[in-house]
Amino acid sequence: MQYSRLFGPVHSRRLGRSLGIDLVPFKTCTYNCVYCECGPTTVESIERGEFFPIREVLAELRDYLSGSPELDFITFSGSGEPTLSSSIGEVIRFLKDSYPSYRIAVLTNGSLFWRPDVRGELLPADVILPTLSSVFDDTFRQIHRPAPGISAMQIVEGLECFRKEYTGQIWLEIFVIPGINTRPEELDGLRAAIERIHPDRVQLNTLDRPGSEDWVQPASPEELERIRGLLGLTGVEAVEPVRYELSAGSTMTGEWSDAVARVHELIRRRPCTLDDISASTDLPRREILKILREIQAGSIIEEKREERGIFYFCPE
Repeated sequence: MQYSRLFGPVHSRRLGRSLGIDLVPFKTCTYNCVYCECGPTTVESIERGEFFPIREVLAELRDYLSGSPELDFITFSGSGEPTLSSSIGEVIRFLKDSYPSYRIAVLTNGSLFWRPDVRGELLPADVILPTLSSVFDDTFRQIHRPAPGISAMQIVEGLECFRKEYTGQIWLEIFVIPGINTRPEELDGLRAAIERIHPDRVQLNTLDRPGSEDWVQPASPEELERIRGLLGLTGVEAVEPVRYELSAGSTMTGEWSDAVARVHELIRRRPCTLDDISASTDLPRREILKILREIQAGSIIEEKREERGIFYFCPE
């Protein structure tokens, strides 16, 4: 069966071996984050909707999970904000009812938790991983460039409400951009918000691949450790870079292995952007990013930003 809404399993930095479910079109999001490795948001909105027939999503899940694959998580993620999908709650309930042995995670920017319907639909999930990078609107807008109608404290208040209703795990991500949200007043504000939300973990994350804006730089391990110390809270950890392995066990099907080989051969011959690779292979861009990560386990991939975008290539 050809999967259009599932991808992976991939080796996630935070969730281990994870089967992805993508319920929104590419780059449909409530934010247009400066650090997004998928590129600029093309459809920015806070309006929820059913973007794909749910029967197709459930059919793909039945087909793939019929083989009882070994997974650490089934994760709602992809290349946009998953809570924009009005189908997410029904898909979560289907998985919990039909495949209760699998843990469910939701990677979200947290922008819609002010909505009671969104909070209610996510209650059966095992782990929610929202993002909070600043409590100050100026910094929040600089980093996330949100759709109109979203504010920093709205995010905090929504997550605080969710914590009171939710019995699962909350792993709060703070995306660190040196010089932007690392000043003492920023960290003081984040500490106060963390104390209100009471997450089970706080994960300091930083740039792993080129983002939408080339001025965004990654924080060093030393900087992340400094921030962890200044926050002065238990349960704060830095996200370690993932170590990918190219093996038969790391792929969804033989087709995925073939896709990895095709992309690898393409960037060995010439530098390509994500759009170039997609046009040559008919693969979605979200899957290409995961394939590039797998290739990087065994080969050096270099990246160069040009006017047309980021070019990926394997040097001789």
